[in-house]
Parts: sequence; C-alpha cells; structure tokens
Amino acid sequence: MLVAGKRLAVFSIRENKGGSIWVRAGSAFVNKDGSLNLLLDVLPLDGKLHVREAGEKKDGVPAAKKNGEAAGFDAPAAGAQP
Repeated sequence: MLVAGKRLAVFSIRENKGGSIWVRAGSAFVNKDGSLNLLLDVLPLDGKLHVREAGEKKDGVPAAKKNGEAAGFDAPAAGAQP
C-alpha cells in the first residue's frame, strides 16, 4: 500500500539463461498526494524498472548486506520471481 513517507526500493531486472538478476537501481518515496519520487543511482539498459517495498532491517544491519550485497535492502535471490 502506498502511504505518504513510505520508502520503496527500485530494481532493474535482467533476464538471462540462468534466471533473473536483480540490480538495485535506487530508491523511491511516496508523496502526500500518492505520487512517487524516484532517486536513481543507475539507468536500466532495457528501460524497465521494478518498484517494491523496501526490505526490513534486521539487527541494525540491512538484510541484503548480510547476504553479501551492498544494496542495503532485501533483494530477491537470482532466479526468484517476485
């Protein structure tokens, strides 16, 4: 649900023979009027972006960082479907 002030994660999903690769592309924030502000760190090669709720931080450390990723949010594993 889009609620003002909610933080979202933005991904670019690349398909290859082995499955999907999720690349963190930036962050999004929901405005009071329900619109979104996107803050992109990268631009997708295919022009497609996927926006979803940001993952929860656990033990003060972002969950994705525990898995060896530097994204800072939970990202589905390669080959996983959202």
